Amino acid sequence: MPESLMELVAPSGDYLESYKVALSRGWSSNNLRDVSVEELQRAEQDPQLIFDLANNPTGSGPLVELPDGSLVPRLPSITRWIWDGEFCGAIGLRWQPGTPELPAHALGHIGYAVVPWKQNMRYATNALGALLPDARKLGLPYVELTTDLDNEASQKVITNNGGILIEEFLKPASQGGTAGYRWRIPLA
Repeated sequence: MPESLMELVAPSGDYLESYKVALSRGWSSNNLRDVSVEELQRAEQDPQLIFDLANNPTGSGPLVELPDGSLVPRLPSITRWIWDGEFCGAIGLRWQPGTPELPAHALGHIGYAVVPWKQNMRYATNALGALLPDARKLGLPYVELTTDLDNEASQKVITNNGGILIEEFLKPASQGGTAGYRWRIPLA
């Protein structure tokens, strides 16, 4: 399907079955730990919670479990599903009100994951570009994203959207403690 038909949609019942198919095929929105099984259970038992957390400008809801098992408060956020007639992945934006800074455990304002069978179709690049206006509306002067050192595909997504490499850094122990790159996309 041509990339021009890719769009971002708010998670809802209209797209739920296709989302569940991706989860059942092992796709996980979390690149640090596989959450496909628990998300599939949630989609079947309480899909409304998925929809509520996807549009969560107050940061309400259950605590977030980090890869090391620790729990932290949820940040205000929005999540959109990447759609081209079927579920292609997800992209999310999180923030702290009144500041562009994030807590140390939050590795960037924006995260995304495309299902393996839709990769290399510019969906991540286009989804990131489509989400940046939402960050501007929040008054953020920039967004930060992080990548693993060897994730050249994601680095290209970021640079194609004006991203600049800020630093190589060590992720907090709660996030694995490995080295990564921090990128910034100016929004002004």
